[in-house]
Amino acid sequence: MVRLVTVIGHGVELLPHFIQHYEKYVDEIQIVVYESDENPFLIDKINDYIKNYDFINVVKLFYFRQFDWEKVTELYNQTKLTHPNDWWVVADIDEFHLYPNNSVKSLIEYCDGQEFDMARGGFIDRIGENGEFPKLNIRQSIWKQFPYAGFFRYPMSNACPNKVCVMKGYVELTSGQHYAKINGETTWRWQGWNHPLIAPIFPFSVQVHHFKWDKTSIERIKKIADLDKDYAFSSEYKIMYDSLKQNNFKIDINNFEFMFERNQTEPDYTNYKKWNKLIKKIISI
Repeated sequence: MVRLVTVIGHGVELLPHFIQHYEKYVDEIQIVVYESDENPFLIDKINDYIKNYDFINVVKLFYFRQFDWEKVTELYNQTKLTHPNDWWVVADIDEFHLYPNNSVKSLIEYCDGQEFDMARGGFIDRIGENGEFPKLNIRQSIWKQFPYAGFFRYPMSNACPNKVCVMKGYVELTSGQHYAKINGETTWRWQGWNHPLIAPIFPFSVQVHHFKWDKTSIERIKKIADLDKDYAFSSEYKIMYDSLKQNNFKIDINNFEFMFERNQTEPDYTNYKKWNKLIKKIISI
């Protein structure tokens, strides 16, 4: 049994694409709904999207202040602990994983055989044609709507690109799901993440294709920046917003540092040719 958990507080329009992507990888999807004063009745929209899927369930409805990323991580950890010895995929609604050999189950089989309890990876940022933030179309492949794959969020705002992606339920994630704690020790403290319970980064890293950057995200980035709260990482979002504003709210697809490749329109692990170079950079951050 491979379970997936996602916490949804916004971006519900991505849910049909999310389901289509993950239904071929996992046996079960558990959704934690994170409502707030700014986004009430979210559960009604989610229930409408999932009503025809018997492997998807809303397991918790939580009401709290918006954009508290530490609370989101707490919800992930609580949910995984319901089955502490099972394998879990943890993915925000805008995070679409691609796995080595395009199979999470073969990755898990390897981990079981070698007594690893988690696999990690990092972000590949997705953006639309000409570096634009596209309006989502429910009827078109999301991979075709975001044909550029690269790495711009960290260079623009110093946002951590590391992610813990696949793990046993007992593994405690840190804020943002960037690292893990084992016996009270944060994984980044181990040299090069060289922890005996973590699958080696080569060749077992997970690509986290980040479809965060649709048309609605610009207003959301501004809102988080204006919130000016540590729990929302507002300072990071302010840097991001200011950078976007300087470039007329487009991403410079010709910036060498952003490592863009075009025509990334199919979900295949081997498509992004700069991945080995990028993951080396990510684990060095």
